[in-house]
Amino acid sequence: MCGRFALATEKKILEMLYDLELRLHFNQRYNIAPSQEILALRHSQQKNQKELVYLKWGLVPSWSDDPAIGNRMINARAETAPEKPSFRSAFKKRRLLIPVSGFYEWKQEKEGKQPYFICQKEGQPFSLAGLWEHWERGDQVLETCTILTTEPNQLVAPLHNRMPVIISRNNYAEWLKMETEKSILMNMLKPYPPEDFIAYPVSRRVNSPGNDGPELMKP
Repeated sequence: MCGRFALATEKKILEMLYDLELRLHFNQRYNIAPSQEILALRHSQQKNQKELVYLKWGLVPSWSDDPAIGNRMINARAETAPEKPSFRSAFKKRRLLIPVSGFYEWKQEKEGKQPYFICQKEGQPFSLAGLWEHWERGDQVLETCTILTTEPNQLVAPLHNRMPVIISRNNYAEWLKMETEKSILMNMLKPYPPEDFIAYPVSRRVNSPGNDGPELMKP
């Protein structure tokens, strides 16, 4: 699963990553948790262009009567998302990218669960695969998202039996396009090669979503 991540980079680096101007208010964050607003890149059909938006983490299907279902929808299994009723419409029409500096996983050790931070060796941001939904009931409107997960690579496997799907930069356009064939999409949902990534233990202060700050990402 993926239940916590960080986005601690400069605005101009994000703009270079996605080749567009970030016009939203942006703060670096080191301990992003479910139910919070997270930054995401999607293709806007109305504007016919890509856009950065804030969405609530925890997908609420458009057909659901209770938005609280989003608390259980922070992740979607890549293997079953195309067919599962909660995610299949979003997988077909509403895919997105979530910029991160890295994500946290917990390993059971003698002293208890130890959090680890997984990031690129060079410290550059990268993108997780996600889905989004629009939910509306009366005056209440929600736009929410979920992160796709897959089997772990060799780096993450000692920490957890799942990892978020990482999309290569050269696949961004294909991932966001509605017309992309399912077979091409599924080929992107494999464990990402671990060669350019590292994992290291960090402070247990990251266990509380109320804690935030650069010290949480330090070894």
